[in-house]
Formats: sequence, structure tokens, C-alpha cells
Amino acid sequence: MEQEVMQAIRAELESNIDAKYREFHSSLVPGQNCRILGVRIPVLRRIAKATARDHYEVYTEQFNPEVYEELLIRGMMIGYGKLTREEQTAELDRFVPMINSWGICDSSCATCHFMKKEQEYWYGYLQKWLKSSREYEIRFGVVCLLDFFINEAYIDAVLEEMKKIHHDGYYVKMAVAWAVSICYIHFPEKTQKLLKENSLDYWTHNKTIQKIRESLRISKEEKEMLKTWKR
Repeated sequence: MEQEVMQAIRAELESNIDAKYREFHSSLVPGQNCRILGVRIPVLRRIAKATARDHYEVYTEQFNPEVYEELLIRGMMIGYGKLTREEQTAELDRFVPMINSWGICDSSCATCHFMKKEQEYWYGYLQKWLKSSREYEIRFGVVCLLDFFINEAYIDAVLEEMKKIHHDGYYVKMAVAWAVSICYIHFPEKTQKLLKENSLDYWTHNKTIQKIRESLRISKEEKEMLKTWKR
């Protein structure tokens, strides 16, 4: 029965392969140990929701990914499963060290809507990933802050966390730049203060300004002002 479940999920993945999408997505997430089939995210979300509902324990106990999408489903299921807070915590502890690309990281983070509730607990939980020395573990923490904690209660804390992160990994720097740019859109005055302090490294500072200036929610005048803040 368990083997039948895994075979059925693989068969569904293989029946939804999009060759053009595979070629496009493979160029965005290089260096994968697992091959990429090329299944689009909405399809993966549908499969992950159904698997979390009907076969959560089977999938996690039998988990031995051979393709990229199987790892992505494993991460998405944590947000879709009917789990207690303790179970969610244990599942993230198991899954986050498996993350090996920004695509796996960001799509998995996006399903963790439970972090909108009990924010004090989840903010505390993310600290260990933010303090990690591993690129994708840090990115997981940053993207979760970006997705669920840019609000009145946590904006000051989030900006402080961004200042503390010092890691040379490209996907960490990009995540911090992305997060600070979203902070700017929602809380411009507080974020301007951070940028004026020059507390981010040069590359991340300039990438942040670039990403803010790319936003359609920023006025032309503000974009010109920000241009002068580049280092």
C-alpha cells in the first residue's frame, strides 16, 4: 500500500511534466542533485495538499526523493497538513536542513501560513535558522520573516535581524535585499533609517535599493532620491 502511494504520486508528477517549464526553471536553480521534471507550482500545490490530507505519514516515512519536485512537495506539505504546533516544529526541524535551492526554500516558506498565528512563538523559532552558518537555512529564516512578519508588531525586529546577518552566500544576500525592499514598501520611514545607517554590506545595500526602485508602488521622485543613496 505504501509503495502504491509513492508510485501514484510519482506517476501524477510525470503526467504533468511541462518540458518548456523544466528548461526555464532548471536554468534558475542550477546545481541540483535531483533531476527536475518540470511540474508547475500550482500543480505541485494541488498534489501537496492532497498528499498532506490523505497520506502525510506514508509520504514522510517513505521519503527518498529522486526528483526535485518530490522534495518541494515534502516542504509544502508542512503548511498544508493538519499538524499541531509541536508537529509543525518537528517537521520543520527535519525538513529545513534538506533545502538545497532557493526554489525549494521559497515555495515551502510560502505555505507556512500557521506562522501568522502565535507569532511570538514562531519568531523565536526562526532564530536558530537566522543564526545558522548554512546558506539555505538562513534564507529560510529570512523568507519566513518576509512572508509573515512585516507588520506593525514586528517591523522593528525584522529590520534589526536584517542588520545582524553577515553571510557571503548569494542567496542569503538576495533574500535580505528582497526582505528589506518589502519592508521599505510597507514602512518606508523605518527602512530609510536602516539604509542611512549603511548597516548592510555594500552589495546587499545596493541590491536593496535596486529592488525598491523596481517596485511599481514607489514614486518616480522617490526612485530618484534612492538612486543617490547607492554606495
